[in-house]
Amino acid sequence: MNEYAKRTFLKAAVGGVVSLATAALWTSSAVASKAFAVVKSDAEWRKILSPLAYRVLRKEYTEPPFSSPLNDEKRKGNFVCAGCGQKLFNALTKYESGTGWPSFWRPIRGAIGTKADYGLHLPRIEVHCSRCGGHLGHVFDDGPKPTGKRYCMNGAAMKFEPV
Repeated sequence: MNEYAKRTFLKAAVGGVVSLATAALWTSSAVASKAFAVVKSDAEWRKILSPLAYRVLRKEYTEPPFSSPLNDEKRKGNFVCAGCGQKLFNALTKYESGTGWPSFWRPIRGAIGTKADYGLHLPRIEVHCSRCGGHLGHVFDDGPKPTGKRYCMNGAAMKFEPV
């Protein structure tokens, strides 16, 4: 490779890294800059959440597939945020997606927010609780009718409240 080609390659590589870093900073600050109704310090979140729920809700961790007992939850009721208790999904909208995570075709109106997520270097839509900003999972366009959406949620981010 000649010197010109090396310089061109390096400029393109640096430009790509800067673009990805800028996108990551922009998207990660999108939720951080929003004012949520429930705000706690990191220490307060650690105190009220299980270690796994803390990692999922506050650090955007993904639990292992097929690890949540909420996968098998079939009663009538609501799935609520494990951080603040806000109702997120009615059990009537839950379905078996085969992915290993609780999946829903529609959230409760106003219960969630979304942002672009480039964490795997692929654009995805991250879903968070609109009340506390806790990370819940991601939404995809391969779900069932009537919405065609698959809200693929971490069970550790939620609790179930039967009715």
